[in-house]
Amino acid sequence: MNDTPLLEMKNITKEFPGVKALDNVSFRVAAGEIHCLVGENGAGKSTLMKILSGVYPHGEYSGDILFGGELQSFGGIRDSENTGIGIIYQELALIPEMTVYENIFIGHEIKNGMMVDWNETIRQASEMLKKVKLNVNPAVKVKELGVGKQQLVEIAKALSKDVRLLILDEPTSALNEDDVANLFDLLRDLKVQGVTCVMITHKLKEIMEIADSVTVLRDGRTICTLNARNGEVSENVLIKHMVGREIDNIYPKREHKRSEEITFEVKDWCAYDPARERDILKNANFYVKKGEIVGFSGLMGSGRTELALSIFGNPERYHLQGEMFVYGEKMQFHHPEEAINAGVAYVSEDRKRNGLILIQDVKQNVTLANLREIAQRGVVDDNAEIKIANEYKDSLNIKTPTIEQKVLNLSGGNQQKVSLAKWLFVKPNILILDEPTRGIDVGAKYEIYTIMNRLVEQGMSIIMISSELPEILGMSDRVYIVSAGEITGELPIEEATQEKIMHLATKN
Repeated sequence: MNDTPLLEMKNITKEFPGVKALDNVSFRVAAGEIHCLVGENGAGKSTLMKILSGVYPHGEYSGDILFGGELQSFGGIRDSENTGIGIIYQELALIPEMTVYENIFIGHEIKNGMMVDWNETIRQASEMLKKVKLNVNPAVKVKELGVGKQQLVEIAKALSKDVRLLILDEPTSALNEDDVANLFDLLRDLKVQGVTCVMITHKLKEIMEIADSVTVLRDGRTICTLNARNGEVSENVLIKHMVGREIDNIYPKREHKRSEEITFEVKDWCAYDPARERDILKNANFYVKKGEIVGFSGLMGSGRTELALSIFGNPERYHLQGEMFVYGEKMQFHHPEEAINAGVAYVSEDRKRNGLILIQDVKQNVTLANLREIAQRGVVDDNAEIKIANEYKDSLNIKTPTIEQKVLNLSGGNQQKVSLAKWLFVKPNILILDEPTRGIDVGAKYEIYTIMNRLVEQGMSIIMISSELPEILGMSDRVYIVSAGEITGELPIEEATQEKIMHLATKN
């Protein structure tokens, strides 16, 4: 690596109606380094990268882009790609029904005359797969690959275009630990081969592991660039620059009140998935008390989300056995509506796909699950909807210019708050939170944690599913560990450690 800049973005300003997304931002990346770009949701990271990748063309922003020392004026994505810049978004841009080799060369097909040369395409696709150390048949359909392997296909696709600068937007958000380790090994190999990487991430520990340099954005401005190789970067330093203040404790303090009232319980709970022809839950037993946060930990694929879905009206139509009790009353939910009516709500792990309607505005999403509350004779009372949405906007500190703003224009953290508001409006007693802080920054996480503490202090019971062990340890009163569809252990928070949880999570 050297300090010669491959990329310089100088005094970049970008405005949307009513919002200045970037305000005089400067960003410099040295050739042959792994450079992490960090900041809270809404800080301007994605907007800056969309300018660099040509999504927002020259003329829609002010400022200069220099790449390889030459001034650039990208008119679109193709211009950026032709210069040697590739971007891989958090939502992978692959076509599931097409083969790996078709996806790698889609849009820049290898031709012999007017016809696609499929033999050469397969040969070159195989070479690209070797570069990213992915040992799969290039003729396999992408839908048959796991998320980690699909991401490697995306990187192979970028490398096939002779990329010099590779941008990865939250590349580890859906990966397990092994896939993350493989990805980081690949990024280090690419650095040796002369490919420079910019990685957008919220995960501070990953920054400490992989970054050569770190640039922090806050509120659309460049705050600082830090050299990770000489000890300038630490988690506390990054948090302070990202949020503009020190967060002494990432997990806000809460007195662990002990209640003996059990609000929710399942006994000998089993679930069989007829689509996959296998058991996904086996004889699960657990309970939740009033005013308690119960964490559910386990590796990806352990059955935690399936457990939540089976409880919340069984929308996947699993074959269920066992008993469920809500405030001591035996119940059986055949549809999510029955769960909602019984005071049970579920905030999905995938807010964009299952939690929100992105093309609708904030107020429509907030009231979506409880329209009867604000309807008269089957017609929604617009004034009541506006009143309710503004109340949740204020109480949850949803940062939006107006409740008429479309949800797709909000940052990840504020989308998560809208999803939470939607389910709080049904006035639940038991709230299931599935990965409540996935894909949001440390400042927004703190706000979500504060809201959770406030809810349990008011008497709500929370079931929290999380893949982040520090979050489980920092927020739970008790922890259940799930492995291969079985609850392999229960730990009071006073006895829980990362080592004990991982031991139980890998028991089966």
